[in-house]
Amino acid sequence: MNTERKKILVIEDNSDMRDNIAEILELANYEVITAPNGKEGIKAAKSAQPDLIVCDIMMPELDGYAVLSILSKDLNTADIPFIFLTAKAEKQDMRKGMEMGADDYLTKPFTDTDLINAIKARFEKHQKIKDVLQEKNPPFESIQNFFDTAAMQMSIDKLTKGHKTITVSKKDLLFREGKYPNALYYVVSGKVKAFRINEYGKEFIIDLYKPGDFIGYEALLEDTTYQFSAAVLEDADICVIPKEQFFLLLNNHKDVASTFIKLLSNGIKEKEERLMKMAYNSIRKRVAEALLLLIEKYKHPNDIFFSINMSRNDLSSLVGTATETLIRTLSDFKDEGIIEVKGSNIKVINEDKLRKLKG
Repeated sequence: MNTERKKILVIEDNSDMRDNIAEILELANYEVITAPNGKEGIKAAKSAQPDLIVCDIMMPELDGYAVLSILSKDLNTADIPFIFLTAKAEKQDMRKGMEMGADDYLTKPFTDTDLINAIKARFEKHQKIKDVLQEKNPPFESIQNFFDTAAMQMSIDKLTKGHKTITVSKKDLLFREGKYPNALYYVVSGKVKAFRINEYGKEFIIDLYKPGDFIGYEALLEDTTYQFSAAVLEDADICVIPKEQFFLLLNNHKDVASTFIKLLSNGIKEKEERLMKMAYNSIRKRVAEALLLLIEKYKHPNDIFFSINMSRNDLSSLVGTATETLIRTLSDFKDEGIIEVKGSNIKVINEDKLRKLKG
């Protein structure tokens, strides 16, 4: 059993506050390193490699924002959880820190309990994400194969570990078509759709994402605006990897760059094939293909039957047909013993018949 104490770096220019925080953390059985300013804090972070950093924002010479910015550009320190301390409570200050990648925010004055709970929560969240990313279960098989194929000597959590992970609610957007990208997104949990809206306001789903998938690398690699929008189909945990960190990895590892380019090429090919099928296949075949795509993306190998809760609007957008037409086709599939329908839930009970419909 590993009993090694967690190491915390405290960067605070007020000596009384710095000593007080250090004492609290030492009493909580943490190993504490302190730095009196931002410059010394950066040196300590790079040399000591702490498990977490607690940093004041308002400091002379180098403020907390600059400390976070510099450390986030270094792969050796970018993954360290970061908590800001500030005497300011304005929302714009909090938003700036969180958008830069801070994990949490404590407003002075705070209690001993507030400090300990914030740190404990960060460590628990960090460990949870790490455990999920290191699972060998099939939902993550594709991303594990990505690194195997690239012959990388790093694990998947080298790319994602420590970066800001956000919980995005159902129907919320990750990004909108036409905007310039500033990050790479990685799906830790949940389901995400990529879609476009035509001139008549009709939505068309062009891709689906599952845990283990990257989103938005196309626009980053092509240095252009997003060619589609991305929204969450069900509550999702998304790891946000800043654009600068993504390109730092690409520049340092040619195999990674090569593999992402292959992913880009394959993604375009798959989308083109789907468009061709939508243009020429019958409604029955298109609905069958959509259900099979959902099975391919989201069915767990241990499940006997595949079941998904998806709105009829989203499913019709995936098929590329009117909602009323989709509902009629699903009703036919139900009568034929292919699926069971209960509310928005669809359960595929005869996958073989579905595959025969696809042809």
